[in-house]
Amino acid sequence: MAVHFHPPPERPAEPQRPGPDLPEQDIIVDCTTITAREIAAEMQHHPADNAEAAWKAAALALVVQRLLEDALAARGLDPADESSLDAMLAAEVQVPPVGDAAARRWYAAHPDRFGAPDLWEASHILIAADPEDDEARATARGAAEDILGRLQADATLFAALARQHSDCPSREEGGHLGQVARGSTVPEFEAALAALEPGQLCATVVASRYGMHVVTLHAHAPARLPPFEAVAERVAADLRAQSWHEGVRQFIAVLAAHARIEGFTFEGAASGPLVQ
Repeated sequence: MAVHFHPPPERPAEPQRPGPDLPEQDIIVDCTTITAREIAAEMQHHPADNAEAAWKAAALALVVQRLLEDALAARGLDPADESSLDAMLAAEVQVPPVGDAAARRWYAAHPDRFGAPDLWEASHILIAADPEDDEARATARGAAEDILGRLQADATLFAALARQHSDCPSREEGGHLGQVARGSTVPEFEAALAALEPGQLCATVVASRYGMHVVTLHAHAPARLPPFEAVAERVAADLRAQSWHEGVRQFIAVLAAHARIEGFTFEGAASGPLVQ
C-alpha cells in the first residue's frame, strides 16, 4: 500500500494589505494609472514571507499586465481576447531549434528534471509556530528540544510522542510521512533529511517556516538519472520551453524600457505565470 507524504500544515494565505512601511503611491505606466488600492487587492494572489515582497510581486504583475495590454492595442489586437496574447508572443518571441549538443548540455546541467529524485522515508514531530512570532518560536523550540531529549534516551517513543504532541496531520500515523521526494517540501526540512543516515534521529531541532521539527529517517533512495537517449525528447521540449520563457522575459523587458513607468522600479519579470 502506498504511503503518501503529508506536508506540515500551512495556514491559508491571507490578503496582504499595505502597512505604514509599504508604498502607498499609485504607479503610472505611460498614460495609465495603477492605483494603490488595485495593488493592495492584487497582493492576495501573491503570498510571500512578508508584505513588502507581496507588494512588489503584485505591483510587478500589474505593470507587466499593463505593458502587454498596451502592446496588444498598439498592434491592433484586442486585449480582451485571450488568443491575442498568444498571437502576439508567437510573432515576437522566436525559439531557436534545439541541437543535439545543446540538448546534451541542458541534460547534464539539470539532472533533477529528467530522472527520479531523491526519495526519503521519514517521520517527524512538528511543534508549529508563526515564523514572525519570536516568542512563539522560542517556546516551540523549547518544547521540541524536550521531545528530542526524550527520544535520544528512548527512540521507541517516537510514534507515541508524535500522536501526543505533533501539530502535523501525520500525527495520526505516528508522525510517519511516507515517501518524501526532493522538491516536495521546504528547503530547510529537505536539508535535514539529506543530512541523515537511515535509522538516524536528528541531532538538533530542525527549524522551518512551519515551526520546529524533530526528524528521524527510515530509508533513502538516491536520485536516478536515465541515459540521455531515453529522455532526449523530454530534454528538447524542456529546453524549448525554457528558451520561450526567456524570450518572453526579454520581450517584456523591451516593452518596459520603452515605457514611462513612475512609482515602480522595473527590474525584470518572471514570465511564466504572467503570460500562461
